[in-house]
Amino acid sequence: MRSVGVEEELLLVDAVSGEPRALATAVLAAAEREAGGQEDVFEAELHRQQVEFATRPQTDMGELAAEIDRCRAEASRHAEGLGAAVVALGTSPLSVSPSLGFGERHRWLEEHFGLTTQEQLTCGCHVHVSVESDEEGVGVLDRIRPWLSVLLAMSANSPFWQGQDSGYSSYRSRVWGRWPSAGPVEVFGSAERYHEQVRDMVGTGALLDEGMVYFDARLSAAYPTVEIRVADVCLDSSTTVLIATLARALVETAAAQWKAGLPPSRHRTEVLRLAAWRAARSGLEGRLLHPLTMRPAPAEAVVRALFDHVRDALEDTGDLLAVQEALALLLKTGSGAHIQRELLARTGELPAVVGECVRRTSG
Repeated sequence: MRSVGVEEELLLVDAVSGEPRALATAVLAAAEREAGGQEDVFEAELHRQQVEFATRPQTDMGELAAEIDRCRAEASRHAEGLGAAVVALGTSPLSVSPSLGFGERHRWLEEHFGLTTQEQLTCGCHVHVSVESDEEGVGVLDRIRPWLSVLLAMSANSPFWQGQDSGYSSYRSRVWGRWPSAGPVEVFGSAERYHEQVRDMVGTGALLDEGMVYFDARLSAAYPTVEIRVADVCLDSSTTVLIATLARALVETAAAQWKAGLPPSRHRTEVLRLAAWRAARSGLEGRLLHPLTMRPAPAEAVVRALFDHVRDALEDTGDLLAVQEALALLLKTGSGAHIQRELLARTGELPAVVGECVRRTSG
């Protein structure tokens, strides 16, 4: 069974006001002290108002869920000692002046990309799924392209930007898309062509290194995995697990198609960009582009199409019933963006929205 690992980025906010606080250095120091020389799952991110954790590879989704909850709880405990909290939101609902990290890499990005770098205080969720080789991995990348926008819609959790409603369910993805290397890509056809394109992109000098190849899904440079990078960080950890489970099923389905010699769909990158835009705009509360036809369809029908597409893989891993139940709940309650807007309508205050999301982050 393929292993799955998850990386989540979390906002650091004031425990009272809900405003983002640049406390990453202190939080990471507390985590390192507690680890006592053991493996530390927490890392710095681009801005000091956020931290990231990475789970270990898991094959059992129950164990993955437990580890995500544990990491969230640990991050919350470290922040509490500093009068702060962590919250799983794709963007800050409240106004913020982001503070870049101190590393040379961060300064290089600021020098070369200016305001784009400064405004990248966004929190995503990356899912790593194991593959047997680069060739299989590229075969997977070529075949999951049309389905990635559905994962984005399901994870949408960033409706607010600098104190106002952005009009999007995932504004994080719109901000992230300002990087010149971000977004969907064409069919590669082979690992050789994939690596050639990566070399050509880095060779332009516009990117610092291979780590800046921000495809919606890519081969990991550090692990034998496909890394799916489209999702917002999810408000509820159960949604994170759902996204990870569907990501594994997508990889398994695509790998089987590749091994059987079935060709990938030939949807153009321009159309995939429109599908991603539609997903970011609508979330689960409007119409999406159907991955098979690239024509508008109700969000629920598109989500059901994804489920049908990966049904066999879910049956093989024993995840079918859990995914059915999780999808039904998500479609009933709505995306994180929908929940945030409902909270604002009920409370009338963005700080109250952040406060409730802090509570939901740690369960």
